[in-house]
Amino acid sequence: MDLSKILAISGKPGLYKLVSRTKTGAIVESLIDGKRQPVFQSDRISSLNEISMFTTDEDYPLRKVFANMYVKENHQPVADDVKNASKDALFAYFGEVLPNIDTERVHASDVKKAIAWYNLLLSKDLVDEKADEEPAEEAAENTEEKK
Repeated sequence: MDLSKILAISGKPGLYKLVSRTKTGAIVESLIDGKRQPVFQSDRISSLNEISMFTTDEDYPLRKVFANMYVKENHQPVADDVKNASKDALFAYFGEVLPNIDTERVHASDVKKAIAWYNLLLSKDLVDEKADEEPAEEAAENTEEKK
């Protein structure tokens, strides 16, 4: 699963696909409605490959969390009753996906956002079980470094 071109933009709902780069930022396409819009270097933009969840051990990449959800949910979206559950129920569910989640540093809103993102990515066929595969850009960079 390569999420390197899927972006989260602070202050904007949903997720965006990188369409092209410009001198001052980028052109992105909303995964929700397909509308394209510019984003600028001053916007806080994060690739989903760069985002991870806090655990009691080490940070866990979001793509692996999504892969775990994909397996747990049997390739289906997370049910609405889970998304709208209480804080304790959310962490109980997420504890099955990510057993050593750090409940001190991860908030219920983070869990809800991860579930919403998973459902959105699943609806666009961007989630699978192959979380351990290195994204294409990182693999190219690692190959260059080894030369």
